[in-house]
Amino acid sequence: MHKPHAHRRVALIDMGTNTFHLLIVEMATTPGNKPLVLLRTKVGVRLGEGGISKGIIAPDAYARALHTLAGFKEEIELHQAQEVRATATSAMRVTKNGPDLVRDIFEQTGIQVNVIPGEREAELICEGVRQAVDLGQEHHLIMDIGGGSVEFIIANQATIFWKQSFEIGAQRLLDKFFPDPSGVFPAAAVEAEQQYFGTVLEPLLEAVRRYQPVSLVGASGSFDSLADMQLGELRTEANLSPSTELALSSFQESYRHLLSGNHEQRVAIPGILPMRADMLVVAAVLVDYVLGITEITRIRTSAYALKEGVLAEMLGL
Repeated sequence: MHKPHAHRRVALIDMGTNTFHLLIVEMATTPGNKPLVLLRTKVGVRLGEGGISKGIIAPDAYARALHTLAGFKEEIELHQAQEVRATATSAMRVTKNGPDLVRDIFEQTGIQVNVIPGEREAELICEGVRQAVDLGQEHHLIMDIGGGSVEFIIANQATIFWKQSFEIGAQRLLDKFFPDPSGVFPAAAVEAEQQYFGTVLEPLLEAVRRYQPVSLVGASGSFDSLADMQLGELRTEANLSPSTELALSSFQESYRHLLSGNHEQRVAIPGILPMRADMLVVAAVLVDYVLGITEITRIRTSAYALKEGVLAEMLGL
């Protein structure tokens, strides 16, 4: 018999369409103490690659997901976490074989995956962002560009005024607008993508007019990459500060840089993960579109998102 731990350890898994995240924390024994982070890691699973636009998880992606969860399970056992909260989003939500993957993960690892709807995802992202950025009283637009879906939330530190999840994530945008990943992203493709946003993001346009957000807070890998490009170096998960100020001029320069190159040149830019190089192009077009309709000039990134939101709820923050 193991002696029970005095400290409760919790593992939080966020199974996104591009990236799977694992966060293991030790809950504080005294109220008001922040949980101690024991491990923060991520794996580029690319669950949506080759299938999300067809409504399936492709066999290779399915195998990568199971392999990654087996690895996560080892880390969870190594760190002796007693509780696991696993959340899955767009790719698992909309695919025909998503439920099969949930079952296989449970059978192979004992981890029960909770597939959540987009509205709930938006709420948890907002909660996570609030742990990284003090939103104060003003209205801010929070944006999380995933591989499968994009969440927009207009909120301050206390209230969510509006939120919506759109199934227009970076993998879907790549499939739709970037058929030749080896080459340059042509001006016509940028134009087509922006016109598409003009149609599909009508509700966002209305919300922005109504609530007039004063800044943009980006919570996702694409924003981390844009901040890394500003720094000129790729930061590890452990080195990401909770929030980074992203200068508008830096974003504009990165955007031009991303659009002007081909795949090889993009991969060579300091601060870019190779698997994110092409996705970053379609994501940057979306960021540019949002800046255009909001006329926002202040951009911050949040290293915290969904899993930190789950943790904040558990702690009753």
